[in-house]
Amino acid sequence: MLARESPASYVAFDCLADGADDLRAAPFSERRRHLLGILAKPPPSVRLTPSTEDPATARHWFDAFEGAGLDGVIAKRADQPYLPGKREMAKIKHLRTADCVVAGFRWHKNGPGTLIGSLLLGLWNDQGQLQHVGVTASFSTVKRAELVKFLEPYRRDAIADHPWREWREWEERAAAEGRRLPGATSRWNRGKDLSWEPLRPELVAEVAFDHLQGDRFRHGTTFQRWRTDKSPADCRYDQLEETPPALLADLFGS
Repeated sequence: MLARESPASYVAFDCLADGADDLRAAPFSERRRHLLGILAKPPPSVRLTPSTEDPATARHWFDAFEGAGLDGVIAKRADQPYLPGKREMAKIKHLRTADCVVAGFRWHKNGPGTLIGSLLLGLWNDQGQLQHVGVTASFSTVKRAELVKFLEPYRRDAIADHPWREWREWEERAAAEGRRLPGATSRWNRGKDLSWEPLRPELVAEVAFDHLQGDRFRHGTTFQRWRTDKSPADCRYDQLEETPPALLADLFGS
């Protein structure tokens, strides 16, 4: 029943053994040949990752299939043996920057009151609402301590006219409607302290991100710099590059 209602696919990308043959010491090109032989006539639920030595084809995959939720492409040396526990491959991921409103923060788990854990980021949508789009937490311990003093002036009277001031009242309603807002829990962060402190939405930070999933950054972002030259009102979704939607079936073939 589950197989019918929630069909799954298996995607193979390497072959470490073929029958009794241990292929871990063989170069990737040879392991790939074994994989192609094993999956010459696969069942519909088994797929083989596309592979190419043509840079133009790889570039096309990199550009076209981000819309299907792929972060980028993987590059491997054809003569490299399998090296367990080591990342000898190269991940070529999409990397873009966005200017976001810093509207709040969370304390670091090892230093509440003395260390900043993460900054809460927002972007204005077409309806004039500041949407919580993610966090940035790429700070050293020294920087986390410095941020406490830097952010202190922006904490004063922050909740009075804060765009997220009704968050605590909305939390249960948002969860029931399937919306994610600042402080929301999920199966990935259950048990963590997700309480947050508001900041007057006057600071703008440039952050690097790899992928936008829906209206949020798919992963954590990397802090780049403060944008003192930019108004928070200019931090809108329309600054982001839109990626046309794509289907994984187009990559793997029908």
